Amino acid sequence: MDKYIGEFLNGYAGYFQYLRDEILHPSWHNYFYWLLGLSLVVWSLEILFPWRKNQGIIRHDFWLDAFYMFFNFFLFSLVAYNAVSGVVVVAFNDLLAQFGITNLVAIRVAALPVWTQLALLFVIRDFIQWNVHRLLHRVPWLWEFHKVHHSIEEMGFAGHLRYHWMETVVYRTIEYIPLAMIGFGIDDFFMVHIFALAIGHLNHANIYLPLGPLKYVFNSPQMHLWHHAEELPEGTYGVNYGISLSLWDYLFGKAYIPSEDSGIKLGFQNMAQFPKTFWSQVTYPWIHKHERYPEQLETLAGRQPYSRPRAIRTRTAPRRKTPLGTGGRRGHETH
Repeated sequence: MDKYIGEFLNGYAGYFQYLRDEILHPSWHNYFYWLLGLSLVVWSLEILFPWRKNQGIIRHDFWLDAFYMFFNFFLFSLVAYNAVSGVVVVAFNDLLAQFGITNLVAIRVAALPVWTQLALLFVIRDFIQWNVHRLLHRVPWLWEFHKVHHSIEEMGFAGHLRYHWMETVVYRTIEYIPLAMIGFGIDDFFMVHIFALAIGHLNHANIYLPLGPLKYVFNSPQMHLWHHAEELPEGTYGVNYGISLSLWDYLFGKAYIPSEDSGIKLGFQNMAQFPKTFWSQVTYPWIHKHERYPEQLETLAGRQPYSRPRAIRTRTAPRRKTPLGTGGRRGHETH
């Protein structure tokens, strides 16, 4: 027991020191200032080249989303996650040791070039997160947490990291074993995280990014906007689940872009009843865990999701031209 208590306390102390160093010692390898810098860059693009011209620079819930962004990226780990997850990992490894398992690695890729390993990690992790994202829409009790992200009424870059802290727990728990079974020979995944962060910010931004043929590989604001649409194809739990990559949606028939209309209504049914403040939103799933909105009652009654859209229509609404030509969990970054 002393070992677990020590791990818990070290988790707090270690993360506090890490966060302090992040803020006080700027560097090129610094998550805090990369988050701040990327946010300012993408916000500037929103100001200079807005897709929705009538949307304010300080849009609805901008400051709430900004708080979520820093809370989920840094403060949640300081409050509890880093210390608790460290204890869970140690306890899990101790449990495996009882069965003689001291190493989960089943596939070794350490001999591959570093950039190849990073690319593999990015693609594999994104596919895992795509499937977790589907679960957040498919499983009623998980959807209660995911509603926080879908309560966005006006899309903007900061909405990328507006999500319930429970999503971090779900994503990291499901990711852990598959990624642990791959023997990467690198300990620093900084570039993967920053690349995914940049794509996530762009996907939620109020900008139009024409990707050309790359739209079948990378997610985009035009595609992700439909993921947040209030009205979805009948019989579906959701569409366009891609985090960084759109590839999985096209491969598995979940892609849906009927038009490139920037003015579609966002949210979910009965969203007017959903709380509007940070604390009420993060406590809502626990306080109202026995309540279900009408669409959830349909789900619990056995509503079946569609297997594939009939077609991806190519008709597009007239769009505003911009000089921007590229873009891309939650990481989780989310979702």
